[in-house]
Amino acid sequence: QVQLVESGGGLVQAGGSLRLSCAASGIIVSAYTMIWFRQAPGKQRELLASITSAGSTNIDDSGKGRFAISGDNAKNTEYMQMNSLNPEDTAVYYCHTKPTVRPYWGRGTQVTVSS
Repeated sequence: QVQLVESGGGLVQAGGSLRLSCAASGIIVSAYTMIWFRQAPGKQRELLASITSAGSTNIDDSGKGRFAISGDNAKNTEYMQMNSLNPEDTAVYYCHTKPTVRPYWGRGTQVTVSS
């Protein structure tokens, strides 16, 4: 059974940094595209960043220059490094993958950025 578990969220001051982790079981994360989404209060879930099995990364404009996505094959974990955080980054962050027809989501990790 595929499970994705996010961690690393928390409360940080504006300008600070966090590194989110997405630990996977039941799949090999490096074999699939892994995607980070976030959902702010009262807003729709939005795609934030992705990394393909070939290691190609894409960051949404909202995170370009501040966020980076990477993976650790030995730990079967994906990471998203987030720098220069601002209050608009406050959201629940989710990792997602769809190795077959069924999509998988983690439960999310809360990121709160204070001004």
